[in-house]
Amino acid sequence: MKTISIVVPCYNEEENVGPLADALREMFRKDLPDYRYEILFIDNDSRDKTRDLIRGLCAGDQGIKGIFNAKNFGQFNSPYYGMLQTTGDCTILMAADFQDPVEMIPKYVKEWENGYKIVIGIKKSSQENPVMYWLRGCYYKLIKKLSDVEQIEQFTGFGLYDKRFIEVLRNLDDPTPFLRGIVAELGFRRKEIPYEQPLRRAGKTSNNFYRLYDAAMLSITSYTKAGLRLATIFGSICSAVSMIVAIVYLVLKLVYWDRFAAGMAPLLIGMCFLGSVQIFFIGLVGEYILTINARVMKRPLVVEEERINFEENETERRCGKDPGEFHPVKWLGHRKNAGICAGIPGD
Repeated sequence: MKTISIVVPCYNEEENVGPLADALREMFRKDLPDYRYEILFIDNDSRDKTRDLIRGLCAGDQGIKGIFNAKNFGQFNSPYYGMLQTTGDCTILMAADFQDPVEMIPKYVKEWENGYKIVIGIKKSSQENPVMYWLRGCYYKLIKKLSDVEQIEQFTGFGLYDKRFIEVLRNLDDPTPFLRGIVAELGFRRKEIPYEQPLRRAGKTSNNFYRLYDAAMLSITSYTKAGLRLATIFGSICSAVSMIVAIVYLVLKLVYWDRFAAGMAPLLIGMCFLGSVQIFFIGLVGEYILTINARVMKRPLVVEEERINFEENETERRCGKDPGEFHPVKWLGHRKNAGICAGIPGD
């Protein structure tokens, strides 16, 4: 019997983890009775009762597992790390807030059994704020035009990934992974299934302008050269125009030295314009440098505080106890039914 792993990243989802676990188990009972399930909740340092609820779910069902991060490691590292910890024949990544519909999972599994190694959901529409949906659409179109590699529009990461692709992820040496770009760049032949994204079931989203900006800049700095090329081209054009204006100004001043008075206004306007352009592109270059710095430092993807319902040999295998194998985490210690690991990419 094949095992399907489901990774559910959580942050302050006390109103959703219980209903989602019930919905997933009911879906397996009705629609996928011939498959075992492994449901992994990875909590990103929630401040509400999410962890207590996950502990209760794990205590009542050995098919439900939990990983508790020592702190909040961001919206990209935590889900990615959770995917590396699964043991199933395929792994499904989905949100805890029901915006990724549970009823899509049987459709994913059907296409997976038809031979696709990656099956992903594409938002054809959304019940969220129409302005936000439009802005997301504009962003996807922009990054698609700027990127050097293929980009997938309206793709959030919700999808099914075969264990062979999970093994590819385990062998990537990337401490700042951007799953959406990795799927497009390194993924196997995939099947895209459209769906309508519903509203969040309960609770408040943790996404804000800064998080959305962070996601946008990570994708731009990871998969485009356009920003740096634009800075080079625009800088060259400004230099050429400035040189021409300077020469014209000098000639006019020499010829009409007693009548030509340009004044300070053009000079100040030009300085302010060029200064603002320089600040913008210095900031853009800084974003690239930040991304490079994060990759060079090779910080852990995640540091675990606790893990639940993982067998000891399974934990040790993931924490580098088996010689001669690649492991995405480094062992720091463990106690009964729990462990503390640090996700070290490429270690």
